[in-house]
Amino acid sequence: AAEKAGADGSKKFITSDLEHHGTVGAVARDAQGNLAAATSTGGINNKLPGRVGDSPVIGAGTYADNATCAVSCTGDGEFFIRAAVAHQVSALMELRGMSLSEAAERALAHAEKLGGTGGLIAVDKNGNVALPFNTSGMYRGHVREDGKFVIEIYK
Repeated sequence: AAEKAGADGSKKFITSDLEHHGTVGAVARDAQGNLAAATSTGGINNKLPGRVGDSPVIGAGTYADNATCAVSCTGDGEFFIRAAVAHQVSALMELRGMSLSEAAERALAHAEKLGGTGGLIAVDKNGNVALPFNTSGMYRGHVREDGKFVIEIYK
């Protein structure tokens, strides 16, 4: 992205079609069934000073509840905050009886309807994993019950 001064002295930010995100997330379920989620991000390139993304906002980019699931999100933070995506996955499971996969897809679709792109990783109290995204790719990995590592980028 580049900054350009307008004729009236205002500043415009010119961005390329390729936006870079720097998010790393993890979700886990331990042997006792406790769930945890963590998200760290550098945000988007050339962000405006003072911008806060979804990662540090519990319920937007990160959420865990032993009764339902643990979720970590990446993407357009403003839309993930508005949709409370991470919490919405848990709420859809608890209040509507959805599976983790259904709830994760629905919550991500809500953010997309608002204009957001991105994805999430989630694990439920039974160890089921969901990894939906609405972008061309998302680096992700998980360990299956049989101990096999699964690492993917594209759909």
